[in-house]
Amino acid sequence: MSHITLAHGNGGRFMRELIEDVFARHLKNPLLDIKADATTLPADSLNGDIMITTDGFTVQPLEFPGGDIGSLAIHGTVNDLSVAGAKAKYLSLNVIIEEGLELAVLERIVVSLGKAAVEAGVHIVAGDTKVVPRGEGSGVYLATTGIGIKDPTLDLGMHRIQTGDAILVSGPVGDHGIAVMLAREQFGLKGDIQSDNANVYPLTQSLLHLHGLRFMRDPTRGGLATVLNEIHTCSGFGIRAHESSIPIREPVVSVCEILGYNPLYLACEGRVVTVIDNAQAGQALGIWRSLEQGKDAAIIGHVSSSDSRVILQTELGGERYLEELEDDPLPRIC
Repeated sequence: MSHITLAHGNGGRFMRELIEDVFARHLKNPLLDIKADATTLPADSLNGDIMITTDGFTVQPLEFPGGDIGSLAIHGTVNDLSVAGAKAKYLSLNVIIEEGLELAVLERIVVSLGKAAVEAGVHIVAGDTKVVPRGEGSGVYLATTGIGIKDPTLDLGMHRIQTGDAILVSGPVGDHGIAVMLAREQFGLKGDIQSDNANVYPLTQSLLHLHGLRFMRDPTRGGLATVLNEIHTCSGFGIRAHESSIPIREPVVSVCEILGYNPLYLACEGRVVTVIDNAQAGQALGIWRSLEQGKDAAIIGHVSSSDSRVILQTELGGERYLEELEDDPLPRIC
């Protein structure tokens, strides 16, 4: 059988073979027991504050330059824990498959998912599989729940942000959104832009010892501009960002100019936005730039008491507001 059928979700032989031959074979770890309805997590592995996150993933196409929905699900879940200051330990995985999906595509996605989990040091310990009729899905939807451990003395959050704090981004923005868009081939455009889809824990962990670290966030849906607006809304302070300091790859700029997108609103899947005491901003920047993943990091602006909005200081010396996102520029992106 080369494609998923409804029988793969009926609880019978085909479903058992799918779980054993595709999922269990590629996601094998000592804590994954496909014969049990629940799993036990070792108590000694949960020392510290326990953090939990949940997420869903839908992207078209399922495979794109730089990743696929499988690696995206692992990285997205791990990253949500990482920017909260936690180390991801365990994940559950729910898979909703559309009837008619090629088994070869599903297997490639599961292989990629398993590889990303191993590289992130996270165990997939529980899961569930469902099949929906043809036309009622987009190939595969994934839903995850992640558990991580945080040092109880670590205090991160928007409540710690102060005026004068510096805002850093760990690398170029907009890569993921444009890579997925080009993979759809809807506009007759092609390019070699790769998604930034990656585990950001090395970036976040490298800054946790800095006492001036205030807040971290991964700029996924809505991109960098949305994170800046969230900081403004939740902290009550203005934001002043400098267009010339924001790292954006030239091919991303070119595609955005052709199609009318603003790269500051496009999703990233391997970047971190950090707010830190301005006195430690240079040190944080140096740490990130010493890592391959953060070599293009930049200080892009500051928290301001004199501004009442999110202000972008343009390269020409003017100013404009970065408003909150209202329309979805690229649906089914992550």
